[in-house]
Amino acid sequence: MEYPESREKSAELLRQVIALMGQHDAPFNPITYTVWYEYAAGLNARLREAIDRFVLTEPRLSQATTERLYREHVASVDDKTMDRISRDFQQVMSHMAHHAARAGEQAGAFDAELTQLHGALSAQDAEALRARLPRTLQRSQAMRDATTELRTQVAASRAEIERLRADLDRAREEVFIDSLTKVLNRKGLDHRLEQILTQARAGQDAGHGLVMLDIDHFKLINDQHGHLVGDQVLAAVGEVLRQVVTDPTHVVARYGGEEFAIVLPHAGLEAAAALAEKVCRTTRAMKLRKRNAHDVVLSVTVSAGAAVHRPGESAQDWVARADAALYRSKQAGRDRVTVAELS
Repeated sequence: MEYPESREKSAELLRQVIALMGQHDAPFNPITYTVWYEYAAGLNARLREAIDRFVLTEPRLSQATTERLYREHVASVDDKTMDRISRDFQQVMSHMAHHAARAGEQAGAFDAELTQLHGALSAQDAEALRARLPRTLQRSQAMRDATTELRTQVAASRAEIERLRADLDRAREEVFIDSLTKVLNRKGLDHRLEQILTQARAGQDAGHGLVMLDIDHFKLINDQHGHLVGDQVLAAVGEVLRQVVTDPTHVVARYGGEEFAIVLPHAGLEAAAALAEKVCRTTRAMKLRKRNAHDVVLSVTVSAGAAVHRPGESAQDWVARADAALYRSKQAGRDRVTVAELS
């Protein structure tokens, strides 16, 4: 769901959300904030109807009810929106902590001023004022204590939000990782390619290299030794790629089955081909022993195709050209690198 309101409207919504959260029993966390943000924004009719129905029997919504509302009416919000809402909530918490700290300082100053005034009046035997001022000081102390507690609670909430954001980031990373080879999966590769090509279309980048690699005779390995050994080979090739591809800007991914991809931003065809050759050499030198059968040694090789991105070319066409070069490597005898034509 998109939130097209202006900055002024957003500020008003934030104030409404904080007020709504304070009227109910659910803790101040991103889920609670999101539910009430959706409610206040008026863009989620089903959520508004559900909340209005619930408060008839539960005037102060509990954490369980709030989480249920989130699951049933908000959880379909996309990751981009959730990330923005989480950042907004953290900003609100930061502002609350700042204002609470200011309030505590002001209450402390007020307390000190009243204490001095009480001492001065005591010397003048102002009995009526002396009787009243201790109560005022007591209330001021209570105010300062409450504000200090609020500041502590808000700080704790901010720490919890940071932890939740870290968990969210970690979960998103795991979604993009292939569990067997420990490199990006197809979804992660597609996401990264889209980022790179978006920059290229904006004229910010040019000259990106792509290498497509395929394990030679992988079906035969599976047929002769079983899928467990096939998985061992896939994991080993993934390890080779992670060792050889050391540039942090390069992207390594399992494209599917026994096929892998390397994306080299800001690198030309020569650099892509050189890296592919290094992967071939390193894989060729690798010797795998079949688990529980130390006398069986497997030799593994890979074939590769390299292509440089053309201006205006789609990701699909770019991959297809690198794949075509890979296919020519297979036809030429495998365990080699073929580069796609530049034009």
